[in-house]
Amino acid sequence: QVQLVESGGALVQAGGSLRLSCVVLHHTYGFYAVGWFRQAPGKECEFLGTSSWSGGGTLYADFVKGRFTISRDNAKNTVSLQMNSLKPEDTAVYYCAAGSAFSNLTTTYTYWGQGTQVTVSS
Repeated sequence: QVQLVESGGALVQAGGSLRLSCVVLHHTYGFYAVGWFRQAPGKECEFLGTSSWSGGGTLYADFVKGRFTISRDNAKNTVSLQMNSLKPEDTAVYYCAAGSAFSNLTTTYTYWGQGTQVTVSS
């Protein structure tokens, strides 16, 4: 059973940066990509970006391009999300998820972490 554990969420001032980490435990073949999503209160889960586990590339939502960067360290089974120039509207619970497709669709991700809270103050 694949398990994902996020960390790094915090309270940060607008304009600041934060780095979230996602450790993938007990991963097995057939698991192709790790994506990052977020959900703010009263809003739907929102795709941020995804990274191919085998090194096939990354895909980002248009609204995070230039601000958020996904990196992967396979030796440490870790996928990170670097967030710069944070805004109050970035406040949400951030999740990483593992799935069998290189996709922006939540339905293609089978395994989800517990989430980590990011709060951006103005």
